[in-house]
Amino acid sequence: MDAHSAYQKILTEMKKHIAGKEETLELMFITVVANGHALLEGVPGVAKTTMCKTMAEAMEADFKRIQGTPDLVPSDIVGNSYLDEHNEVRFRKGPVFTNILLVDELNRAPPKTMSALLETLEEKQVTAAGMEMPLPNPFIAFATQNPLRIEGTEPIPKVLADRFIVKIDVDYPGMEDEMTMIRIKEREESVQTQKVLNTADILGMQEDAKKVYMSDDIVSAIAKLVNATRSEIHTVMGASPRADIALMKTAKAKALIEGRKEVTLDDIKFLAGPVLSHRISVRSTGGIGVRGVVNGILATMKF
Repeated sequence: MDAHSAYQKILTEMKKHIAGKEETLELMFITVVANGHALLEGVPGVAKTTMCKTMAEAMEADFKRIQGTPDLVPSDIVGNSYLDEHNEVRFRKGPVFTNILLVDELNRAPPKTMSALLETLEEKQVTAAGMEMPLPNPFIAFATQNPLRIEGTEPIPKVLADRFIVKIDVDYPGMEDEMTMIRIKEREESVQTQKVLNTADILGMQEDAKKVYMSDDIVSAIAKLVNATRSEIHTVMGASPRADIALMKTAKAKALIEGRKEVTLDDIKFLAGPVLSHRISVRSTGGIGVRGVVNGILATMKF
């Protein structure tokens, strides 16, 4: 199945449960095709969990969920060792051993537990009980976080945030979408999510995305954009070279799901905010925020 048709089918299934949020859904599917992970930020109750769960259901992928709480420990995520009835050491696999992982309210978890995710997100493996155990393929993690003004939250360390290929801002719905949502919830119990993809389809699209053409001009545009975040007057810390790779992967995925064989400059501009916003730090006195910094760079840069 080609990626464009797959995306349209996924969108159809998700629209059975979600009102609006087209850009959010597109970025989530781009994350899957780019073989990355996504951080979704928004206040409680804006359908972050529903979107992740519904996408997993439509993909016929193994799905597990972790709830971030102040008492969450690393073994709750990766698993733990135990002695069986023959006094032999065994390992009980944790919820990270899945295709689609949802970490709900990640920034309510303690920093030590957040750090336990680093190896799984970057290396896609777990090291425990003296063994290195690969995670299933594909392995895609979606983590939700509440804005820091919500009580009980902790900031996610930059070294962890950098492992997410995009950060997706999930806002309140508009009035029309909110009315549609009410009707969706009114009849939701009678609506079934159809399984329109499987893991083999996902792996095939991930391979196809690697073959999407990217010209030297686009490579130059990516490098200039990322480099500009390091010299911008309002930034304390710019984006690392990992941002270049993330822009490349997501741009190729975006082109593929739109039925194109080549990355365009518009792809880079569309993805600049989601890819860069969680990777840079701005001065508290700047007042314009990370998205403002990225938008300012895009507005003034000559590609």
